[in-house]
Amino acid sequence: MARWDAILSLPVQNPPTLEISSADLVWSKVEGWHDKLDRVALIPFARVDDFVRGESNNKECPTRFHVEARRRRRPSMPLKPKVDGILEYILYWCSFGPDDHRKGGVVRPSRTTYVPKKKNAGRPNTKRGCTCHFIVKRLIAEPSVALIIYNDDKHMDKKGLPCHGPQDKKAAGTRAMYAPYISEDLRLRVLSLLYVGVSVETIMQRHNESVERQGGPSNRDDLLTHRYVRRQERAIRRSTYELDDDDAVSIKMWVESHQSHVFFYEDFSDSNPFTLGIQTEWQLQQMIRFGNRALLASDSRFGTNKLKYPIHSLLVFNCDKKAIPVAWIIAPRFSSLDAHRWMRALYNRVQTKDPNWRLAGFIVDDPLYDILAIRDVFQCSVLISFWRVRHLWHKNIVRSLEIDMQIKISKQLELIVDNISRLQGTMSLFEDFIEDFIDESNFMDYFKATWYPRMGAWINALKTLPLASQETCAAVEFYHNQLKIRLFNEKDNSVFQRADWLVDKLGTKVHSYFWLDEYSGKDDFARYWKNEWISGLTSWRKALKIPDTDVLLEDGCAMVTDQDNPEKAYVVHNPGSMFSICNCSWAQGGNLCEHVLKVISIYQKRRSLPPSVGFFQYQQALKNILHCPPYDSLIRDHAVSLAVSVQQQLNTLLDKESVATVMDPNEKRVVVDICLETSKVVSCNQDPKLDNKQFIINDDISLDGDDSDDGLKIADQVVDCHRNENGIPSERVREDSLSADMDVDLSSIYISPPRLLSTDENFSSNEFPDKAFATEVNEVLASEDGASSDAKDKERNLDKDSKEYAMDVDPPLLDVSLETATPEHCEIHPNGFNDVPGVISCRKEAEL
Repeated sequence: MARWDAILSLPVQNPPTLEISSADLVWSKVEGWHDKLDRVALIPFARVDDFVRGESNNKECPTRFHVEARRRRRPSMPLKPKVDGILEYILYWCSFGPDDHRKGGVVRPSRTTYVPKKKNAGRPNTKRGCTCHFIVKRLIAEPSVALIIYNDDKHMDKKGLPCHGPQDKKAAGTRAMYAPYISEDLRLRVLSLLYVGVSVETIMQRHNESVERQGGPSNRDDLLTHRYVRRQERAIRRSTYELDDDDAVSIKMWVESHQSHVFFYEDFSDSNPFTLGIQTEWQLQQMIRFGNRALLASDSRFGTNKLKYPIHSLLVFNCDKKAIPVAWIIAPRFSSLDAHRWMRALYNRVQTKDPNWRLAGFIVDDPLYDILAIRDVFQCSVLISFWRVRHLWHKNIVRSLEIDMQIKISKQLELIVDNISRLQGTMSLFEDFIEDFIDESNFMDYFKATWYPRMGAWINALKTLPLASQETCAAVEFYHNQLKIRLFNEKDNSVFQRADWLVDKLGTKVHSYFWLDEYSGKDDFARYWKNEWISGLTSWRKALKIPDTDVLLEDGCAMVTDQDNPEKAYVVHNPGSMFSICNCSWAQGGNLCEHVLKVISIYQKRRSLPPSVGFFQYQQALKNILHCPPYDSLIRDHAVSLAVSVQQQLNTLLDKESVATVMDPNEKRVVVDICLETSKVVSCNQDPKLDNKQFIINDDISLDGDDSDDGLKIADQVVDCHRNENGIPSERVREDSLSADMDVDLSSIYISPPRLLSTDENFSSNEFPDKAFATEVNEVLASEDGASSDAKDKERNLDKDSKEYAMDVDPPLLDVSLETATPEHCEIHPNGFNDVPGVISCRKEAEL
């Protein structure tokens, strides 16, 4: 009993890496059989495969482990309350053992039927008597934990000599010099190339050329054989998606044979509909890599009109800000009530791999999404994306109206959506819109039948949730079109009504396309692909490559030169808006094209547009926070530490050579400085200097004691201020000194590294940084008079010779409800430097 007390008292180790090796674990010695000490460790049972992969990828002696023996307790068997009871026993052995097929080697008596091959030295299953093995036990007492017993961890034979790997001199020139099988990465590469139509001969030709360039084989992947690739091609050609005539039975059979690809499955029942969640190992790795402290977006209604069951895609954004599908959920209907279960299953799967994984924001594209479930499971901000509505409106406007009416209707819809998002409009705006354009029956019949009944939910979502950026919309829209091309390329349309075809196509061919998009060597095979498979850049990235000199602004429109054909130009009507009308083929299909985005960036640089909706929502959330009354010393102390933490994160994003700012009296900017050594905490209700209930920041920005909005002007620039020996600020921080992502949530800074900082609608000059957008927040809260003149500013013609100003960039969005801000407690902390009075910080009371 003492043995098991010692084992069960060990900590469960779960390193936050994709693979676990023995070097990553702390091993303990416990009493074993025959007075022997066993070397043991506990890990989550769900990570046993990660441990096997990590041990196989041993740099000193690469190998592969196979299951030599396995015992499982049947589910029907009664469980006895035994502390040493075992649910599952698995013996993993190095693939170069335990038998020894070398000359003079020993083969176990149970394998006497083995007939040696004439030429077995180069075969991948050659046995060389390796004794390295470990045991995995799943205990009844802790079913979620795996006990690993790893006594023989050296890759040696019974004589104690190296039997394979670089240390074995006799293994030189054979496969035993390396691992017995190719790596998982090469296996996926071969399968993906075969799925997209690259021939076996082409794959082997390119592979042999790369091995010759490096001077011969240097690892196990260099020993790829033509026979292996041909065998994979034959298996793909002979496979079929229709495992049974009954579609439901076929799905069940697929799920049973692809357990590693399924994170959630529920068959039809009286209470729950059919739901299947698909996520491959590669998708899980991408979700951990690009989703940690970043954004997760939803494309929830793909194939509603064609497929038997629509596809719900979850997306992350890679370094190029392109959307990568990390999970597919297939269900007969979109229901927010059913989302909580598969969300929890997906979150638990990611947490099993990386317990430190956290999400910064979840972008939804449907107002009926279960927002409470997202916040409960992922504990992050929720943003709304308007791309789908804009896409369908734009497509039907272009299809059914003349160009003059297209411009009028699109401009009116843009003003309506903008006013509603700025809390200045209601449903009556759409009612007036229908009356004003009642004669345009082609579009109005569609609008009244399809969208008018849904606008109530959309209006509520636009008022209460932050709006996703244009770059996010462009990335999701690009993924949606790529999925359409790669999925709907079947000659027989009847397969669309079978769920087993959909599941098989997503897990094989479609998955291969997106895998190859991330493959670094895909250019070697690009000319063998079909043009529609090539991914390319998103509209946002294409817009960044268009020089400003290729944009000509005229009265009421803009001309953008084609980058492939300089003699051709595209006309953008209603410029400066996401609802602009462009005559390029991509925009005519309802998509957000690079010409529209480039014109928006030009207008932003010339400050001809009002602050965006995202910036407005940020200001509203900040105003609600600032109107919270002070609380107690605990809140103030925590606010100081939080402010200093935010300052330190900002410092890491600033260029050390230009990390100071100056006050520009002509631009109404305020620089907030946080200095830990000299900061003082003063409550608004306790400081006698604040008896007049007014805290002056400068001539234009003040905070009144009452809760009126008129007395509040908010500074929008928070940067680090470094001074010289005389206390004078040095030079102004450059506008490209802050690193940013596509969307943002300031509240997530509390739990995230600096890479979380992000912006909306951010362009660089003519090239894009490798990591993220560089940004400076340089807009102030518009006054009531300025807000009322936004519509006039949009229609103002631009002077061709006018001076270009720095680009307008929005600050991060706060996940603070615009309706409820009372539970939060905020403080103002003066620091006494250069007439800059303080830093405003807040934390929710529930988090303290």
